[in-house]
Amino acid sequence: MTTLYQEHLNALINRYENAMAHFGLDAIVLASGEKSYYFQDDHAHPYHAYSGAQQWLPFSLGAETYIVLKASEKPTLIWPIRDDFWHAPNPVPNGDWQQGWNIITAKKTDKWFIDLPKRTAWLGPQAMPFAVACDGLKAYVDFAKAVKTDFEIKAMRQASVRGAAGHTAAKEAFLAGMSELEIHLAFLTASQQSAFQEPYPGIVGLDEHAAVLHYEHKSIEQVTNSRTLLIDAGANEHGYASDITRTFTRHNDDFNALIKDLDTMEQQLCRSAISGVNFKDLHQDTLAGIATLLFEHKICTLSVEEQLAKQIPQVFFPHGLGHLLGLQVHDVGGHQIDKSGTLSKPDDSAPFLRLTRTLEKNMVITIEPGLYFIPMLIEKMQAEVSNHGCDMARIQHFLPYGGIRIEDNVVVKNDLPVNLTRETGLT
Repeated sequence: MTTLYQEHLNALINRYENAMAHFGLDAIVLASGEKSYYFQDDHAHPYHAYSGAQQWLPFSLGAETYIVLKASEKPTLIWPIRDDFWHAPNPVPNGDWQQGWNIITAKKTDKWFIDLPKRTAWLGPQAMPFAVACDGLKAYVDFAKAVKTDFEIKAMRQASVRGAAGHTAAKEAFLAGMSELEIHLAFLTASQQSAFQEPYPGIVGLDEHAAVLHYEHKSIEQVTNSRTLLIDAGANEHGYASDITRTFTRHNDDFNALIKDLDTMEQQLCRSAISGVNFKDLHQDTLAGIATLLFEHKICTLSVEEQLAKQIPQVFFPHGLGHLLGLQVHDVGGHQIDKSGTLSKPDDSAPFLRLTRTLEKNMVITIEPGLYFIPMLIEKMQAEVSNHGCDMARIQHFLPYGGIRIEDNVVVKNDLPVNLTRETGLT
């Protein structure tokens, strides 16, 4: 067993043994979950294992797999076997990872849970009737997931390498005048994955589509003179995600100058992601930075202070600065400030902020400032904010470009954070 995986497994065992002692439990069962199907069809939805179960294994976990944890014992893996000629066989993966496990193969009809102790709790979907209710257990283990082990960071580094390769290929396809669909296919090929394997559906928006934050379409129309490509897409390494966004433009014009200045600001924010910093403060710094860009690029004539008072930056940057990243793209526990599940909700100035915690060493987060020209929000500002100071002709000039988002994945450290995205050489 590799040293990194052994250390990771030991950390999880210690974490869950502490949880069992805290809640007076004899065992915890983690369930990967079952496949779900489209209505009146035998075709399954894309499957992702419950992150709490996936965290334990160094490969992608399939459906109907269970992990049984008992204090002072090796974890037990209940591996599903099926009499099934419709699908490929599902053998237990080989490897020295097995040294840390008891492995039991079981059919769906086998009652592998029959001898579990009375005080057994369950985490995951489709809870079993034998499990005892344990309020607070999920929050207790979710809180700790934010701080990653070296094994997890290595997986996310590899996901970043593959994601960055995809972004480079997407840029080349954009400059060649390809369609959104063709750009996405170039990304998938270079990152060595299918669309179903992506950690989230990739966002590929040309021109005005770059102003739609979660643009979900992939147009087949080629746009040979497209101005802008915004691509938000990542890769997956046995459950661990990268989440990368880049904005490319075809011309060396004033929109390109705006991209460069936002990129400079984004990299400074990444360098500021050190332990002890409250992420809400970083978001407020971002709002001030957006106000500065609006002023310097003659989009708004109001001072930074006046813009902040009138919430002008939120018109052009309506989402949060970033979020926890890991086994889920928007990883759990972002608003949770202790193991008991106490929440710190974002305030009205940043209602969509997904992370409100104080940063700790080895948290992995995204830093993703944006500056968009969204007609709906601009019209709302005109209707509701008096003396907004925005140059509407200048804004009209930028509308066809859509918008900008730049996103890196950062490991928080005590001094200089590790930027997994920039490490790959992606600019």
